[in-house]
Amino acid sequence: MDLELSKSRCTVLVAHPSPLILAGLVALVESGPFQIVAQCHDGEQVLRHVDDKNPNIALLDMHLEKLYTLEAVRQIRLHNPSIRIAVLTDGSPREVVESLRVGVNGIFLPTSSSNNLFEGFTTILSGKIYLAPQLKLDRILPSLQSGEFKDPMSTLSAREHQVFAMMVEGIRPKEIAGRLQLSAKTIDTYRANLMRKLDIHDVVGLVKLAINLKSMDDSKTMETPVDVLRDTQE
Repeated sequence: MDLELSKSRCTVLVAHPSPLILAGLVALVESGPFQIVAQCHDGEQVLRHVDDKNPNIALLDMHLEKLYTLEAVRQIRLHNPSIRIAVLTDGSPREVVESLRVGVNGIFLPTSSSNNLFEGFTTILSGKIYLAPQLKLDRILPSLQSGEFKDPMSTLSAREHQVFAMMVEGIRPKEIAGRLQLSAKTIDTYRANLMRKLDIHDVVGLVKLAINLKSMDDSKTMETPVDVLRDTQE
C-alpha cells in the first residue's frame, strides 16, 4: 500500500443496489484498515459522492441503476483519474473484458473472500490490476492464435455493448439514454448500428443471442478476443 495512505485509513466508496448486500460490503470493508466515506445505491449517487468525498477506492456493483456502472467508471476516469476503481461482477468473460477496457483497476466476484478484498485493494492502490483468483484468465484472455470461436459481439464498440446489455434487460430507450447521459436520438443510432452489425432486426432476436452467449459463457466454451481491450471510448 502507498506509504502516505498507510499513515491513515484508506477511504472507500461502496455502491450496490441492494441495501442488505451494501450493508454487508460496508461491514466487510470496515473490518480492515479502510474507512467508508460514502454508501451509494445507484450510479448517479456514485458520481455525486466521488466529487464530494474523493475516495481512494470506489467499489461498485456491476449492475447499478440510473447510471450504467461502466458509464460511471468512464466518467470517474475522465474527471477523477487518481481514484482506484473496483467492480463486483458475476465473472462472465464479457463483463470482465468490458470492465478492463473502460479502466477498472480491480475485479471481484461474489465468492471473493475478505482476504481477496484486502489483497485486491492493496494491489490496485499500488497501481497494478487485480483480478479475483477464481477467474480463469485463459478463458477470458485467450491467445490471438486460437481464434476458433468467433464472438459476434467483438464487432461492437464499447458503447454499443452497453446499449445491447440494457436492451436485452428490457430497459426502454429513454431510460438507456438517461443512464448513459446521451440523447434518445443517439441511443437510436447505437441501436441501429449494433443490429446491423449483428444482422438482427428486432429485440427478440437480440435476447435470443444474449441467452445463447450466456449459455456459452456458463459452459466455459466461449472465448473473448484479446483485441476487444483496444481503446474504443468515445
